[in-house]
Amino acid sequence: MCKDVMLVTGAGQISMALARRVGFGKKIVLGDKNPKNCEAIAKIMNDAGYDVEPFVMDISSRESICAMIKKGQEFGEIKYLINGAGVSPSQAPIEAILKVDLYGTAVLLEEVGKVIAKGGAGVTISSQSGWRMPQLTPEQDRQLATTPAEELLKLEILQPENIRDTLHAYQLAKRCNEKRVMYECIRWGERGARLNDIAPGIIVTPLAVDEFNGPRGDFYKNMFAKCPAGRPGTADEMANIAELLLSDAGAFITGSTFLADGGATASYYYGPLQPGLETGMAENK
Repeated sequence: MCKDVMLVTGAGQISMALARRVGFGKKIVLGDKNPKNCEAIAKIMNDAGYDVEPFVMDISSRESICAMIKKGQEFGEIKYLINGAGVSPSQAPIEAILKVDLYGTAVLLEEVGKVIAKGGAGVTISSQSGWRMPQLTPEQDRQLATTPAEELLKLEILQPENIRDTLHAYQLAKRCNEKRVMYECIRWGERGARLNDIAPGIIVTPLAVDEFNGPRGDFYKNMFAKCPAGRPGTADEMANIAELLLSDAGAFITGSTFLADGGATASYYYGPLQPGLETGMAENK
């Protein structure tokens, strides 16, 4: 039986939650740089009745991305994409964050957009972090959206002297993700497919635990305690959004970013998380 093919990048809790929600009856090709992570998540899903093929890939490499796409095409037309691959500010240096989260996502959306089937849909995962940095100029936003992927890392805004730290690099990468989705959705639309973005807040995953125990741990704990939701989110709550975006119920939605952060960004601008309202909150994080 021929199945629709779904590419999933990043063998983590969010990717798995999204794939479990919408991947039944589909052939899932799961890509991750870490073979053990990839095989472990594939086994969990296969043991639960899914059809998952693990594939070792590096999202920071165009060659590796194309190899994963080729693998997916062995099973049929690629109709869905879930991109959950990435590294956090506490996990990697500036250069790696830009190469993986920014450049890698741009290349992935571009390459999948060349082959996505009619009626297909994709979701990429960015972050609330891209919403809490100083506004960029319209020209800078346009550069992040439209610069050819192989030239992205040459942009002045992304040069080392213009990036304060790993958090700033992460914010820029996630802003770029959102702008890139707007740009690439037009090309996906020419093939009759849709592309959207989810910008999660603090979601409890191993990556988030690294952040809780990292140099900004107290900041993040304070953030979810004082956001309107009063708690961090779960990967399954992100899957609720993806289910809409990847189904026919979301047929009129493309090029959009869904901010799902429990109101943390709203509180950062208009509530108790506003910088300067309490000790230690003045830094723009």
